[in-house]
Amino acid sequence: MEIFDITRPLSAETLVYPGDVKPSFRQRDEGTYLISDLHLSTHTGTHIDAPVHYLKTGDTIDTIPLINLIGSCRVVDVSSAGSIISAEHLKGKIDNITRLLLKTSFSGHHQFIENYPSLSFDAARIVTCNGIHCIGIDSPSIESYHCDGMVHRELLGNGCIILELLDLSAVPEGDYDMIALPLRLEGLDGSPARVVLMKT
Repeated sequence: MEIFDITRPLSAETLVYPGDVKPSFRQRDEGTYLISDLHLSTHTGTHIDAPVHYLKTGDTIDTIPLINLIGSCRVVDVSSAGSIISAEHLKGKIDNITRLLLKTSFSGHHQFIENYPSLSFDAARIVTCNGIHCIGIDSPSIESYHCDGMVHRELLGNGCIILELLDLSAVPEGDYDMIALPLRLEGLDGSPARVVLMKT
C-alpha cells in the first residue's frame, strides 16, 4: 500500500489567511517531560470547515458525519485552470464519486497570494448536484479572496464538507482511499486535520 500524507506541516511559519491569527507554539521543559502550548485558529494549516462556519447553524466540527471524510475519493488535476475553477473544468471527471480533491497550480506554494485557485459558483453547483459530500483543495480557501461566501454556503448547505490547504504536490491524479480527521472540538466551526490518501 502506498500512503500519501497530504497534510501541510503545522508550525509558526504555516501560511495563514489574512485576518487569521498566526500560529504560535511554546514548548516547556518540566524536568521529567516536555509539554507545549499552542495558539492557533480553527482554520490553521490543513483544516476542515464544518457547516456552522458559514451557515451559523447545523453541524459543528464534532458532529459532522465521519463517513463524509473516510472512504474512496478522486484527485482531479485542475492546475491548468488558473485562478478560477469552473464547471467546465470538472465536467466528465466527477461522475460516480462522493469525495473530490482538487489539485491546483497552488500545489507547493507556501506564501499567500490573493488570486489563489478557487471554485466558481457554477462549479460548486455541479459538485452538489453530483451528490459529492466532501471536497478538498490545496489552496487557502475553496472560495476566492474577494467573495461573499456563496460557494461555501452552496457546498456546506448541501452536506458537502470542505477541506482546505491540502498538500497535493506529490499526488498524481486518480482514485484513492482517504482518511481526514479533525480534532473533536465541541461546538466549533472547524479544525486542523491530518489527511492521508492510500492506494493499493
